[in-house]
Amino acid sequence: MDTTFDVIIVGGGAAGIGAARRLTAQGSSTLLLEASPRLGGRAHTQDLGGYPLDLGCEWLHSGDRNAWVGIAEASGFPVDRGDPPWAKAHPGNVQDEDDEEAAQRAFGDWEERLRTVAAGSDRGSDALEPGGSWNAYVRAIAGFMSGVAPERISATDYLAYDDASTGRNWHLPLGYGTLVAASLPSSTALRLATPAQRIDLTADGVAVTTRAGTVRAGAAILTVSTTVLAGDAIRLPSGTDPWREAAAALPLGRNEKIFLEIGRDAAFESDVHAYGNLHDPRSAAYSIRPNGWPVIEAFLGGEGARIVEEDGPAAGFAFVSAELVSLFGSDVASAIRPLAVTAWSRMASIGGAYSCALPGRSQARARLAQPFEDRLFFAGEATHPFDFTTAHGAHDSGRRAADEAFAALRERRGLVLRGSMAAAEARAAR
Repeated sequence: MDTTFDVIIVGGGAAGIGAARRLTAQGSSTLLLEASPRLGGRAHTQDLGGYPLDLGCEWLHSGDRNAWVGIAEASGFPVDRGDPPWAKAHPGNVQDEDDEEAAQRAFGDWEERLRTVAAGSDRGSDALEPGGSWNAYVRAIAGFMSGVAPERISATDYLAYDDASTGRNWHLPLGYGTLVAASLPSSTALRLATPAQRIDLTADGVAVTTRAGTVRAGAAILTVSTTVLAGDAIRLPSGTDPWREAAAALPLGRNEKIFLEIGRDAAFESDVHAYGNLHDPRSAAYSIRPNGWPVIEAFLGGEGARIVEEDGPAAGFAFVSAELVSLFGSDVASAIRPLAVTAWSRMASIGGAYSCALPGRSQARARLAQPFEDRLFFAGEATHPFDFTTAHGAHDSGRRAADEAFAALRERRGLVLRGSMAAAEARAAR
């Protein structure tokens, strides 16, 4: 078994796979270490009830510039470029349309006020209208977007994403997680269920210690979540405290999904969207019969996701079932039954949904993306300057880190490189 490589990638999510694809194209020998028994990280498609449901990331945000679209099409994965379900409401929804419009306007007004707040306190809650009647709705939507309450949202950070987004949200019928996991190059050495425990600098690169032994490389790319990076699961070299501090300034929010199976065909229309209680910051957003499947996906963010994390799946099912009954009438109670619930915040190898910069700390993304001693490189959605929270931002950060690692190895003289990279060095020396 090989124990020496050009590059070791720690983390097999979208960033790690993006890095592996880039390094493969450059001819580097690469080992990917993944703590869990599967690839994909926060991109995870699971067959539930016979349907490929995305437990994590689901939408090709900014689809017209999303790298995964090209990867999907090159790999034969269909891409649905139609409007997302939240673009239309369920015809059986008894929600007052005037109230919905007022709530949406209030959210838009909050986003506009963020521009003023960004130049001051940078705290998202300072853009809330004092005593505003729709603040609960704003809190709920902010929870969907960032996973945290407005008090913990950097206005500067929020606007960086919002301004860069193209608003094109496309879908992968076979699952985003399916695509990400299938995209690792076959030439990449892979070790699943092998968490990195320690990373040390060596004279010619790095040594990564795992339960299965120590592996060595000229460089390592660390793509783990900010929760993991800020914690003590991986012992990093002396001098990396600033990176841990940057990760702590970019905590993962709470976002969970609850899936319900529809047992009666006539109960709901297909491919539509509904929203729960406009006056409850815990409310869920509902994707009903996506792709025509007899399934309801309830998406909970921030305070709503806290129900699942703190009170457990049964409490989550009870909460969303009550909201659906309130929206569509008591008859639907007998038409739905629990199917699955996520637990991203409870997963030790991840620890939450996606990153959100704390007020005044948006610059932590750039700090976290900096290399350490030209040996240790950092990637992951949290390191992207504006496409954070997305799988394409993670992918692109992995590609950036791969380029940095490749350049550092190429410039470091006296290092014995393996594979095509070594051959290229030998040819250049003649």
